[in-house]
This record gives sequence, structure tokens and C-alpha cells, in this order.
Amino acid sequence: MANQALARLETALRNRKLDGTLTTALPGWERRDDSAFIATDIAALDASLRGGLPRGHLSEIVGSSSSGRTAIALQTMAASTRRGEIAALVDTFDRLDVASAVAAGIDLERLLWVRGDAAGGADAAVNRALKAVNLTLQAGGFGCVVLDLADVPPVALRRIPFTTWLRMQRIIEGRDTACVLIAAQPLARSAGGLTLSVAGRVRWSGAADRSRHLTGADIDVRIISPRRRVAGDVSVTVITNDSHDNEPRRHGEHGAV
Repeated sequence: MANQALARLETALRNRKLDGTLTTALPGWERRDDSAFIATDIAALDASLRGGLPRGHLSEIVGSSSSGRTAIALQTMAASTRRGEIAALVDTFDRLDVASAVAAGIDLERLLWVRGDAAGGADAAVNRALKAVNLTLQAGGFGCVVLDLADVPPVALRRIPFTTWLRMQRIIEGRDTACVLIAAQPLARSAGGLTLSVAGRVRWSGAADRSRHLTGADIDVRIISPRRRVAGDVSVTVITNDSHDNEPRRHGEHGAV
């Protein structure tokens, strides 16, 4: 009886063209189209992701401070700009370190940086950031759009209505844009999106102020996806410097290859 009810519901959603969020509607990996993904250019990670982060979906990179979440996001935006695409970063609290972005290989001429601020408190900053990311997604033309909510207090994140994420998913559905959230904990993911749960250690150079920049990170990534379309763990070493080299190492190996 439960299976029949589920079948009727899925049929009704398909008839109304609302089936894009059904995990049963997701294509199998044996029919993978590389153009449907945005590569991070971190070889071991892209191999585990079977191409990269999916376009037309909302994915997330989650972890604690200094876990490597920003390093992966910077590499993803850099990879997008190297392919000639335009990337966007909605920076809720204006925390982007430009030197680190350049060291990661981001072409700043192909980056839209929406700078937020903490004026009015965390709730006001989050509302401005959400409006900015929605306008950016609606404008279209971006390879990836990153929303940085990493430093937002959990209580402010819990006040975001669930419908906010549903609207965001509907905007990007079927588009060539991959939308990526950076957060401390899992927050929102579309049916075809991925969660990268990261833990690691980042390396910095320079003084403890705006003159320092990110030079690399050793990151353990757990990949979580609907119906286990992609799943598993991978360890990578990311090098962000003037040579823009990445030295990945697969899970279980003891050095960069």
C-alpha cells in the first residue's frame, strides 16, 4: 500500500513537472555527462565526486573553522574562472582574504564578490546575503555561486525559513550553475546536491592580519549524497601558491602524489 501511494505521488509530481527534486528522477552514473558537473580541479576529490559538484543543484561544504572548507571553495571558484566561467561569492560578513583568493588561482576579473557586513546584527546580514544570492542566481551566467555562511551563529541559521532553500533550489534547477553553501553544519541540499563534510588543518603564511594568506590544507572529506549516488571518504592536500599546483592524495595514502 505504501509503495502504491508513493507511486501515485511521484506520478502526480511528474505530471505537474515538479519531479526535479525526486531522488528517483536522478540519472544513473552510468549515463554521466561531464558537462553536468563543475570540477574542483582537485584530482582525487573530483574522482570521488565522479566529475565534481553537480550543476543545477544546491550543494554544501561543511566543517569547523580551519577545517579546509574555505580552501575547497576557493579551489572550486578558481577552477571555474580558469575554464573561462564567471564565479560569484556572496560573502556574508566580508571575510574573504583577497591574497588567499589570488594564491588559489582565482581570476579576480571573473569573480563577482558581494561583500556583506555585520551592521544590524547577524539576522540582518543573513537576510542581505540571501537576497544577494537569489538575485545573482536569477541573473544567470555563473559557473558557480558560493554563499559563505560559515561564521553565522547557529541561532541565526535556525531562523532561516525552510522555504528559503526550496525557492533557491527552484531558481537553479536545470541551469548550468552550481550553488555551494559554506557552513559549520549541514544546512540545505537539493535532492541532486552533495554534502562535503570536511575536517583538516590549514596552513597560513604572513602575520596574523590581512597580510597573511592561505598556503594550503590537508583535508579529510566525507562525501554524502542522496541514495548514495556518490559516497565515501577521500583525503587531499591542497597547495595554494603562485604556481597554483594541487597535490591530491587518495584516502589511505601517506603523502602527496
